[in-house]
Amino acid sequence: MSRLRRMPRRRSYDQYCSAARALDAVGDRWTLLIVRELLAGPRRYTDLHADLPGVSTDVLASRLKDMERDELATRRKLPPPAAAVVYELTERGRGLLPVLTALARWGAPALEERRPTDAVRAHWFAVPLMPVLAACGAGAGAEGVVEVRLDEGVFHVRLGGGPSGPSDPSDPSDSSGPAGSGGVAYGDGPADAPDACLVLDADTCRAVGAGTLALADGVRDGRIEVAGDSALAKALRGA
Repeated sequence: MSRLRRMPRRRSYDQYCSAARALDAVGDRWTLLIVRELLAGPRRYTDLHADLPGVSTDVLASRLKDMERDELATRRKLPPPAAAVVYELTERGRGLLPVLTALARWGAPALEERRPTDAVRAHWFAVPLMPVLAACGAGAGAEGVVEVRLDEGVFHVRLGGGPSGPSDPSDPSDSSGPAGSGGVAYGDGPADAPDACLVLDADTCRAVGAGTLALADGVRDGRIEVAGDSALAKALRGA
């Protein structure tokens, strides 16, 4: 029996219900936000802590152990020269992408006004934006990598097959693995060779992800700039 399987179980709802069983695994505070971070690819503990403002080191360590035990995440040591330990999602953990997508869509109306105390990271906009970009690409039969540039930072989304980021196994920001599902994945930071690039502000990105602004309307109104000559870039301009 593995070390993880010997770890004591957390308190359970003890209900023979699939929703209750799911909440046994992901219902604790911070767990789904850790999943959100790991959907972008392997992350070091320090990187996770930096992108989860407000979480204590003890709580983060505890949640990661719980996620390992519940087979949502795993640890591995990167090869030299990095030689660092990173956390990454298992296939079961990556299966939570549709859950986060639905939660993001449901919670979008609460983002209409940013509170003074709100932290923000560019890649937090990726999950709600991914299905919009996927629909645009699928409608034109176009695949590739879209780099999204906000004032707050840069992230990229892969639509269809192929890597979305660097292929260096010693790079913890490598997002070439299947971070998402259904041929869609995202990564933090710029892409090596994007097929299209979107430039927009955070409020516009929020509106597109929430479905209150069509991508085509944002392009037409000058709120979104689309760069690139690929079939994917043309599809995004004419979405």
